Amino acid sequence: MFGGIGITEMVVIGIVAVLLFGQRLPEVARNFGRTYRDFRKTLNDIKSTIDLDEPLSSDHEPSDQASSYDPMDDIDEPTSPKLKPPSDD
Repeated sequence: MFGGIGITEMVVIGIVAVLLFGQRLPEVARNFGRTYRDFRKTLNDIKSTIDLDEPLSSDHEPSDQASSYDPMDDIDEPTSPKLKPPSDD
């Protein structure tokens, strides 16, 4: 998140934050955290909605093969076991 900010810059930002907000700094930090969490949650919801809708876009036209595919063709018919009568040995 803070890839381009070094230790010195973070200290300066901290000093400025204390000077600006003083006693309210914990409250401001909590509000910032809540806002950031809500923003990330909304962003993730939007991303997941876009990812779900992507395969349904109009760019992909169904082919004739896909429309004639029947998943039941892949299922083998069940068979019963062949029983032999007991031998008279």
